[in-house]
Amino acid sequence: MPDDVVAARAAAEEESAFSHPAVEPDATAAYGDHPDQLIDFYAPRGATGPVPLVVVLHGGAWRAPYDRRHVTPFAGFLARRGFAVANVEYRRGATVGDGNGSGDGSAPVAGRWPDTFDDIAAALDALPALVRETLPQADARRTVLTGHSAGGHLALWAASRHVLPAGAPWRVDGPPPLRGVVALAPIADFEVAEKLAVCGGAARQLLGGDAYFGERRPYADPALLLPTGIATTLVQGRTDLVVPEAVAESYADAAAKAGEVVGLTLLEDVGHFPLIDPVADACAVVVEEIAQLAW
Repeated sequence: MPDDVVAARAAAEEESAFSHPAVEPDATAAYGDHPDQLIDFYAPRGATGPVPLVVVLHGGAWRAPYDRRHVTPFAGFLARRGFAVANVEYRRGATVGDGNGSGDGSAPVAGRWPDTFDDIAAALDALPALVRETLPQADARRTVLTGHSAGGHLALWAASRHVLPAGAPWRVDGPPPLRGVVALAPIADFEVAEKLAVCGGAARQLLGGDAYFGERRPYADPALLLPTGIATTLVQGRTDLVVPEAVAESYADAAAKAGEVVGLTLLEDVGHFPLIDPVADACAVVVEEIAQLAW
């Protein structure tokens, strides 16, 4: 397919994904004192009895302008399909020049070290109690973690905390109680992502810039945190111009070398954003992948 056709399709896909009105949650709870330490909860629609819980981690290159509201249509779609949903917010990129990131001033900096990771760990640790209080329909024993793009990275990372290097502040003693992870076009291998300049070098910025990239990668790069022992599926559009399929393929290869089988669902003629667009066929595929793990 000619490059101009792929680019035009990608632009139309992005426009569609961001065209839906935000879906307001049924409840919101804090997991910390910072204004971004919040989780929105969506009750399952038309479901009786305990239902699986889907935890959503939004993307946006870990940058401040992109918050959880852009995935609320996706969260609402999951709720309409009978899932209980927790949509997690977390601290994202710092303002250029405030000392928490590294950038050239042309775009918001990606992520905060260590705040972004602190928040994901704290949110997942607080979630069982918050679910019991806020979303009684949810069966936390059937939890699936999903995330898109940078959120896909965070989902893979959250599932690997038990294999973090000794002394890592986020390390836990055993695997998290998850049915599995469905990572959507994840920034899953930082070395490949940087070679491809994914999101303007966002992974390098997330870790604090050139001076810290090598030192911090073992604590943050999912491709270095294997095997996890957690059922994992990656869903990837083959015409994704934001996070190319080579990133997901590299993670799957690293998992195989570590003795772990990771599912990789490649969708033809699909770019980056249909995976979270409720009107796209690709989003229905995503929900089916989640259901296969959850039920």
